[in-house]
Amino acid sequence: MRLLVTGGAGFIGSHYVRTLLDGGHPGFEDARVTVLDKLSYAGNRANLPAEHPRLDFVEGDICDLDLLREVFPGHDAVLHFAAESHVDRSVESAAEFIRTNVGGTQTVLDACLETGVDRVVHVSTDEVYGSIAEGSWTEEWPLAPNSPYSASKAGSDLVARAYWRTHGLDVSITRCSNNYGPYQHPEKLIPLFVTNLMEGEQVPLYGDGRNVREWVHVDDHCRAVQLVLTKGRAGEIYNVGGGNEQTNVGITERVLQLCDADWSMVRRVADRKGHDLRYSLDDSKIREELGYGPNVPFDQGLAATVAWYRDTPYWWKPLKHGSEAHEEK
Repeated sequence: MRLLVTGGAGFIGSHYVRTLLDGGHPGFEDARVTVLDKLSYAGNRANLPAEHPRLDFVEGDICDLDLLREVFPGHDAVLHFAAESHVDRSVESAAEFIRTNVGGTQTVLDACLETGVDRVVHVSTDEVYGSIAEGSWTEEWPLAPNSPYSASKAGSDLVARAYWRTHGLDVSITRCSNNYGPYQHPEKLIPLFVTNLMEGEQVPLYGDGRNVREWVHVDDHCRAVQLVLTKGRAGEIYNVGGGNEQTNVGITERVLQLCDADWSMVRRVADRKGHDLRYSLDDSKIREELGYGPNVPFDQGLAATVAWYRDTPYWWKPLKHGSEAHEEK
């Protein structure tokens, strides 16, 4: 078995790769992995084991079709994690999000068709559904993205579905709730807050902080992706939730407690343009069809995540101070 992982040096993709190489996905203990990553600000070669005998690394852009034609042959499946993913950056400048998320996905799928890669898992987000005041989204819910980022991901989802319907490509789509865990870039909400507090800096809380997000540990998300790879049906979408909704105020309070800080370390900032109020996924489909269920309790996972950032300043300090940090979605 030989897998190709786009964006495999990023937060979620690298967790999938490390788990695979550590034998964490049954039946894939001998699988070889090729990581294709542009190594933009969010991609980090240090997220991967440098000399693992079953890992090949290619630095490159998913929009480069000639490169993909060289790299893709001989692989059994593509796990497409690569994406521009930060909402604030998309509000400031949308062009790279459209280029990478829509155009890059189309290029990846074209390369699969040309080189005979039969199986694709396209990793997406719950943000494509927009905002929901009550209840939870099923996979049949209409797409209503509210940011340039989520619009670009909705576009990529539709491209993926079209390649299944038009070309018969065996592609499945996953839509996941907010991820957290180790190796997440410090521009995102939880690592931003944790690292700010560790450096004695206040944390920026958008608006009234009542925005609700559903959180899932990155390990649970990657297990879900593996289930979809091995058992998911072509042309199908699978919501991946954590079953744990939290307001941003609630997240802030938990992080403050774990970092031995109080509310004097919080500063209110102007709300984001078009800020979605609430996300909530109905993930009964993947639970019932594929046997998914999150294993990491939120409080336990959050405490372990805070401890990881406390222990790894050598990893996050260069990232945080080498690029502007923003708050997460």
